[in-house]
Amino acid sequence: MRLDRFLCELNMGSRSQVRKLVRQGLVTVNGIPAASPEQKIDELSDEIRFRGEKLQYRKFVYYMMNKPQGVVSASRDNAQRTVVSLLGEDAREDIFPAGRLDKDVTGLLLLTNDGELAHRLLSPKMHVDKTYRAVLAHKLSAEDIRRLETGVDIGEERLTLPARVTVLESADADPENAVLLTLHEGKFHQVKRMLQAVDNQVVQLRRIAFGGLRLDPRLAPGAYRALTPEELEILRRSGAERRLPQEDRKSEKNV
Repeated sequence: MRLDRFLCELNMGSRSQVRKLVRQGLVTVNGIPAASPEQKIDELSDEIRFRGEKLQYRKFVYYMMNKPQGVVSASRDNAQRTVVSLLGEDAREDIFPAGRLDKDVTGLLLLTNDGELAHRLLSPKMHVDKTYRAVLAHKLSAEDIRRLETGVDIGEERLTLPARVTVLESADADPENAVLLTLHEGKFHQVKRMLQAVDNQVVQLRRIAFGGLRLDPRLAPGAYRALTPEELEILRRSGAERRLPQEDRKSEKNV
């Protein structure tokens, strides 16, 4: 890796700013002042210091964010604020959201630069669980729940995979008509389309779990934190290839 790129990824400044730091002799590589901003380094084994302070490079980063409303799930956007912009000093050029939540949807979002893990978690073949808390326009009937848990027609070639529905009790400080909905796939606007298929409407939607990872209740909207090693291992296990139960595979029939 080039030294200037290394420094940029550690948020030491823009490309022109870090080049200036190097030319001022403020950056050393293995105890020797860096020769130039273009100097090639081994980011994992070389010792890089800025003004004597050792810089630690992390090849992959993993952040849990409580996505707020009004922010788009993208790395960059010319017109709107993005989830990556909320990372502030922790933002890197290679970070992206693993999957998308609509602009009006809140809750758990994984931000990383680990493309391989993100691909496994988002692959349709993996059927990684995603749990949403939805406030609906009106209560679900027993027949509505049965249909959602069997598979509904959202206008595609196949029915949706069977979901898991839990009706929340208003006594638990949840609004009336609130449910938990766990999906095993990630189609475009899927939760909203599934509820429309049973003549209902989503009023409010928040993702609370993804691939075994649960949203930290201490994170305020827009806040984030690095994943713990235990949480990262949960995600990696979720991204390991698995097969659907036989009864679920049978439900994937043509509409």
